[in-house]
Amino acid sequence: MSDAKAVDVSLFGRQFRLACPPGEEKQLMAAVQLADTKMKELHDSGKVVGTERIALMAALNIAHELVSKKPKGPDLAPLKQKVEDMSASIDQVLNEQEKLF
Repeated sequence: MSDAKAVDVSLFGRQFRLACPPGEEKQLMAAVQLADTKMKELHDSGKVVGTERIALMAALNIAHELVSKKPKGPDLAPLKQKVEDMSASIDQVLNEQEKLF
């Protein structure tokens, strides 16, 4: 990260200076905003006390959301069928070629 630039952010009322790769400032600010919002929601709920615990719970909530939205894997059935069809076509063409020689 030698090309990283320092970006000042505010998270849960505290100021931080973070290193950020060039061109990724928008993503960093979106991440800060998401974390800040989650921390404020937890604080306002009154169920979690202490900045450290709030930060930890916010991180776990965000991680859970990310894992829950992550696709389990693409449906490969159409691709598999396409490969099988192509293989059949290739076999047919090769069989016809063999008859020529």
